[in-house]
Amino acid sequence: MAETQIQISIVVPVYRAQDTLQLLVERISSTMEEVGIRYEIILVDDGSPDDSWHTIISLLPVHSYLRAIRLSRNFGQHSAITAGLERTRGQWTVVMDCDLQDLPEEIPNLYHRALEGFEIVLAKRTVRKDNLYRRLSSSLFYRVLKLVTGTTYDASVGNFGIYSHRVISAICSMPERVRYLPTMVRWVGFRSCAIEVRHASRHAGGSNYSLGKMLDMALDIMLANSEKPLRLAVKFGFAVALFGFFMTAWTVVNRLLGNLGGNPMGYASILSSIWMLAGCILLTLGTVGLYIGKIFEGVKHRPVYLVMEEL
Repeated sequence: MAETQIQISIVVPVYRAQDTLQLLVERISSTMEEVGIRYEIILVDDGSPDDSWHTIISLLPVHSYLRAIRLSRNFGQHSAITAGLERTRGQWTVVMDCDLQDLPEEIPNLYHRALEGFEIVLAKRTVRKDNLYRRLSSSLFYRVLKLVTGTTYDASVGNFGIYSHRVISAICSMPERVRYLPTMVRWVGFRSCAIEVRHASRHAGGSNYSLGKMLDMALDIMLANSEKPLRLAVKFGFAVALFGFFMTAWTVVNRLLGNLGGNPMGYASILSSIWMLAGCILLTLGTVGLYIGKIFEGVKHRPVYLVMEEL
């Protein structure tokens, strides 16, 4: 398949998906054949502990347009997406999940919208088919992300979308280790829009993102993309210092005027002040320490992922 003949590359990170892969590939194939353009499907096994890789291998002889990448271990969904993006050959790239909640049948709608002059077309899930826990945890994730970065994120928009070759090249040129596709897409700019798409229930299994993992991801995204916590720490420290200045001035004035009423300051108030100030100092140092830790990770220049096998 000549490189110039491929119009759409479809990148799918794979984790615990042995029960959905065959149906996923068949539905993508059926949809793309109806559109009538050349395409490729890139499946990236992100160190999946189940039999996903062997399922992918069994599909290779049947589907000539299928490419398979196996990472050496679990590096995370967005690192797996990066591995796929760096190997795309299409003029357009679609990123979608492997659980069939992102419907392959919506790809033509994304593609036709992109041909109207957009380089980024995002899929907006108007009615999410997730369970209540998943919806609540996702909502909390985006609220925390908004709080710590100062940027509004749309919870109905995820990774699913179509991106031009120029957008993909820009994203792949970004060297940072913390990879989060929606943030990177937002940063590169270019003309974009969102269209409403259908959202399906999970075909098999459950979500691999626990609430703890989502909050950890929000923290990583914050440290990699925002200095707002440092600014908040400075403002907080200034407010505490200002409060301390006024309390000191109030105490001195009352002492000079003899208005202490014969009641000396007790140990309780002193200890409370010490604990409060110590907590403020530790909070500020902890925030700075997190940023220093991320800098330490970055200067090691380790790769975002390692490939064990590529077929």
